Amino acid sequence: MFASLTTMVQQCVRVACCSRLRFMWFALVVLTVFCVALQMLGVVRQARSSKVLKLVSEQLVRMPAEMHRPVKHKDWENLWSVSAAIVEEPLDLQPFIQRKDESENPHSEEGRDQVLEDTRKKLSSSTKAAPPIEANKLWLDQDFPNQPQRPAFPKRTPAIHKPPPSDDKTDKHTVKSLVDDTVMCQPKNHIVFLKTHKTASSTILNILYRYGESHNLTFALPLNMQSQLFYPAFFAAHFVEGVRTRSVKEFHILCNHMRFSSQEVRKVMPKDTFYFSILRNPVSMMESLFVYYKAIPAFRTVKSLEEFLIQGGRSYNASVPNNHYARNILTFDFGLDNTAPENDTELDRRSAEVIAAMERDFPLILISEYFDESLVLLKHALCWSLDDVSSFRLNSRSERSRRPLSAEIAEWVKEWNSLDWRLYQHFNATFWKRIDSTLGRAKLQQEVELLSAKRRKLEKMCLQEGGAVDPAQVQDSSLKPFQYGAAVIQGYNLRLELNNDTRQLCHRLITPELQYTSALYTKQFPQLADERAVAAKKFAASRSTAMHRAVKRNIDLT
Repeated sequence: MFASLTTMVQQCVRVACCSRLRFMWFALVVLTVFCVALQMLGVVRQARSSKVLKLVSEQLVRMPAEMHRPVKHKDWENLWSVSAAIVEEPLDLQPFIQRKDESENPHSEEGRDQVLEDTRKKLSSSTKAAPPIEANKLWLDQDFPNQPQRPAFPKRTPAIHKPPPSDDKTDKHTVKSLVDDTVMCQPKNHIVFLKTHKTASSTILNILYRYGESHNLTFALPLNMQSQLFYPAFFAAHFVEGVRTRSVKEFHILCNHMRFSSQEVRKVMPKDTFYFSILRNPVSMMESLFVYYKAIPAFRTVKSLEEFLIQGGRSYNASVPNNHYARNILTFDFGLDNTAPENDTELDRRSAEVIAAMERDFPLILISEYFDESLVLLKHALCWSLDDVSSFRLNSRSERSRRPLSAEIAEWVKEWNSLDWRLYQHFNATFWKRIDSTLGRAKLQQEVELLSAKRRKLEKMCLQEGGAVDPAQVQDSSLKPFQYGAAVIQGYNLRLELNNDTRQLCHRLITPELQYTSALYTKQFPQLADERAVAAKKFAASRSTAMHRAVKRNIDLT
């Protein structure tokens, strides 16, 4: 009995186990079939969309880099690498925008395939590879057949400043932005401008002063209310008011005259500071320097620049103070050795070193002969507006103080200032390469015309005579520009019927450099400015008293 019961229990257990195993096996089979079905469905979907993915990939490869990444401010420090293929005409992005009603339509996939196919054909027929650009090359005139011709010095006509004709290939390789490229970028507020001599740099200084003042930025101003940062000595951080006393926590803009020293400047300015400067054709610049600095030892004993050059610069002695104005002053201002090379081999080596040093420290070099084009380029580099860079010419000579130079004398100037001429050739060439690889000629011309229109509007709104006048005709003595040497520096008169806001805007536009620097110093350091004013009054009073006593003594003696 017990044995039979045991047998029955074993059979029941065996049946139960077999039933459970059979159920598990059946469940496993069903699960396997389901997984295989899902995998096959995924393969079908992937195969169906592979064509679309392939086409989209092809378009992204063919499209410019700017079209398949977020629109942002251009990388102004790496403009030598242009490798993406570029579209010759504006690209219509509408085919890539899938409407909501199409996404709800089960047949929209077929319509999208057709749209992508049409777009692929359009792109294939309208794209070509961008031309290669060589890096680390010293660009000279002969490297650019359509490089702007040297300004026909000294004629000052619009033709001088006419941009060179654009190459057809260049126009075809111009990226036409679909949106304003200043929308996504952030305006730069940390700026160093190396103010060079006789290069229209006073006008740029005024632009920086107005922008900084209107945005409550802090300037790195010279000590003791000076107008220059102890030029021609190499710049040192303690030349800036507020550095030693640590009364200023952050400087935004450094733009007064200095002899550049990268290490010292970086002690004052933040790491994200943007550096730029401006150059001018050494021929026209030399004529201006001779008139403005006629009193320096190198020029003092000669009657004309022609005489100075004919004599081979005999009166020039590099060791005499202030004679740096007479030779390779651009090289000097950048903090580099401006002594004349002894031969062509040394000229090649040293000019390459000068250019390399400048390119290392300054992402942007402007050209005075193409001033409006330079302002447009500066506007994009700083992510500012055209209103921010609108300006009047400041510290500019009248036409009657300019003297023409013959073609022969012009060549002598190039030889005398051989280093400056080499760096001007290079940066004049790269200036146009930069425009062609970023803005394009059409975009540039459009913005130059807008800038000119804004200037004409400001002239009509602000100025009595509609333009500059000689210093004797400037009615407000506080707006008279500083006169130096034999140059006649012109100024402006404001219209009388201006309201307060307009008068303030116009007044800032025409305020000369020295007066504006003094006003900013007073605004940033009111206590120091008051102390200096009191000291100046005491000095003037004591001097007046001494002169009065001397006059009285002379009268008594007679």
